[in-house]
Amino acid sequence: MRNFKTVLITGISGSGGSYLAEQILTRFPQTSIHGISRWHSTTTINNLRKIQNKINLYECDLCDLSSVIRTLNLVKPDLIFNLASHANVRACFETPVSVVQNNILSTLNLLEAIRITEIKPLVVHCSTSEVYGQVDKNQIPINENCPINPVNPYSVSKCSQDQLVYSYGKAYDISAIRTRMFAYINPRRADLFATSFARQIVSIERGKTKILKHGNLESLRTLIDVRDAMDCYIDIALYGKTGEAYNLGGKNALLVGEFLNMLIKYSSSKIVCESDPTLFRPVDITLQVPDTTKFEKLNDWRPIYSLEESVEFLLKEVRETMPK
Repeated sequence: MRNFKTVLITGISGSGGSYLAEQILTRFPQTSIHGISRWHSTTTINNLRKIQNKINLYECDLCDLSSVIRTLNLVKPDLIFNLASHANVRACFETPVSVVQNNILSTLNLLEAIRITEIKPLVVHCSTSEVYGQVDKNQIPINENCPINPVNPYSVSKCSQDQLVYSYGKAYDISAIRTRMFAYINPRRADLFATSFARQIVSIERGKTKILKHGNLESLRTLIDVRDAMDCYIDIALYGKTGEAYNLGGKNALLVGEFLNMLIKYSSSKIVCESDPTLFRPVDITLQVPDTTKFEKLNDWRPIYSLEESVEFLLKEVRETMPK
């Protein structure tokens, strides 16, 4: 097992990065945590409110190489979690140039800054199951040998990140591990279907809206609690093999519509649902079932939270944090 004293999280104020920082502090309270956050981010204060006095934040634009070099020279991390990305899949069809440029350049600059500064951190690059695209049924569950076949601008950018991390590892001896996370239940990310449903349910409970709008309910997703997902990232850093890619995800496979019905059962209000054509993607990835055997063998990993506990946690967090 590796040991780390100084951790840098890119995208720390985001929905995933903020939970990751909390999990690291819970498991390793003596770790020095540093984060890169957009200086104009409206999520920084809200997402980091529980730990803002326990972390160090840096105003750094990952698309500005000099800014990244300055930050790495200041922090000198021995572990970097790279989570920073534009990650709204549906929106990426409307702003493809912005998504692709940001995601590729930010990762390239991070890798270049590591090479230029000659620091020697372990890099855990946090990617997505979207890179696999729409797979055939005979490829389910999806393992790491499944062909990479992106079908939207966001997943194209994530594939490019994946390949950049791999190539810099080979060319410049940068220790890096790539992860491909499948769907997880994240209360802080409003554009995910689960959180969008929860926020709409809370809005109906408060009498602000009357109808829950949804897109495709027939997509199959394998869900994991955000706290378990962040523990996966930490365990990859502790036990993962450099140069490798690992699928990360849960065990609960169900249709999006089935998850919606679960959420509705936890509400005391009558929830009326309606399909909204604007919420359907031009291309939807409908089969996302991971084979996580490779990761689980590292440390006999198993999720802690049940699907029911995750649903309750999602609604609790949304009720507490959603403006009234």
